[in-house]
Amino acid sequence: MTGGRAFAADVDVVVIGAGAAGIAAARDLRAAGRRAIVLEARDRIGGRAFTDTSLGPAYDAGAMFIHWAERNPWVQIARGLGIETPGEPGGGGFRVFAEGRPMPETDRLRRRAAFGQIDRRLDTVDITARDMSIAELLGDLGPDMAPIASSGLLLSIGEESARISARDYQRLWAGDDLVVPSGYGNLVARYGAGLDIRLDEPVSAIRWDGPGVVVTSRSGQLRANACIVTVPVGVLKADAIRFTPALPPPTRDALNGLGMGALTKIALKVEGDRFGIAPDMSFLEAGSSDKLMNFDLFPDNKDIVIAYCGGDYARELSRAGPAEARAHVTDLLTKMIGEDFRKTVKAVSFPAWWTDPFAQGSYSVCLPGQDKAREALARPIGGRIWLAGEATAGGGAMTVGGATLAGRAAAAAVTRLKV
Repeated sequence: MTGGRAFAADVDVVVIGAGAAGIAAARDLRAAGRRAIVLEARDRIGGRAFTDTSLGPAYDAGAMFIHWAERNPWVQIARGLGIETPGEPGGGGFRVFAEGRPMPETDRLRRRAAFGQIDRRLDTVDITARDMSIAELLGDLGPDMAPIASSGLLLSIGEESARISARDYQRLWAGDDLVVPSGYGNLVARYGAGLDIRLDEPVSAIRWDGPGVVVTSRSGQLRANACIVTVPVGVLKADAIRFTPALPPPTRDALNGLGMGALTKIALKVEGDRFGIAPDMSFLEAGSSDKLMNFDLFPDNKDIVIAYCGGDYARELSRAGPAEARAHVTDLLTKMIGEDFRKTVKAVSFPAWWTDPFAQGSYSVCLPGQDKAREALARPIGGRIWLAGEATAGGGAMTVGGATLAGRAAAAAVTRLKV
């Protein structure tokens, strides 16, 4: 393996990506006595766990909940750092709208009844013989009810129901949710303190045609015995990192079996009149099943409103950019609250994961018929490269906790190597 001047001494392991998986892997490698260098493309650590303070009041622009807290490693990590992780607050109320107007009670109850149909179908429909999509699972509800029944997935999975594997969805872990009032992204960043993390180092190439690996980043080349790649599936599918030799067919097939959802948050800084709205009130615009948008108003009594959406609707807004997203969200809220609301909007924050080159989506989604993709993606490549992150976390997929467990598993495998 030749070419280029190495920018550091040879190391045991190069970890690519300083999100939860990369940080967890690097910490475990250090504890095992292995020297690891982490290369991070961004100018910050944390990846898709990001506490945004650009508006003044902080909010988590990415991951927000410590899901399935009974087994999530971040409960213990937070405790060790002295960071509080209370249960999810009860909220300040919930209202449902259709085209900006309060939804009639009969329609609201109809929607509520439809939302439980996914779990009912999973309990009664045999998906062992063939992995179908959630859309197909709900197909016999008819063209009116099926879209309503699946629409909640836009705000949880961030993807259209026709692109979600029912079998993969069924095996996702469930449990209690905790929150991090000081910011989940801040917690992940604190956990990375003290590691050898190189920021602003996007990796462009990995060679693995020799006894080790050569990783090329902005500063040059770095040689190592092994490499743990924790970048999102969207980045790998876009071939942002060139592998030489190319990734083996089973790995490529696994990547083809996964997509990226587009769960999106758009935050508005608002000042002045709150129009009698209590902190932590939620509004849901549900007039169109394919364009759901939920609004958290004045969370934790902060002067912000956070809009959530997913699927193709979120992709359209992401491509449109912050200015159009701000106008769209403001227009919707003005219909709900009144024209004077428009005067209170001062700024927007829109870290659109779908158009972010270092994410290219919110988190991985297993496509119908591809329920074995996560397991296949986690298999080592050439005995020296591991792909690790939320996409390889099995039932813990799509979460920071799952990414952490996947990073630890990759670190354990690397530690067992004889080098």
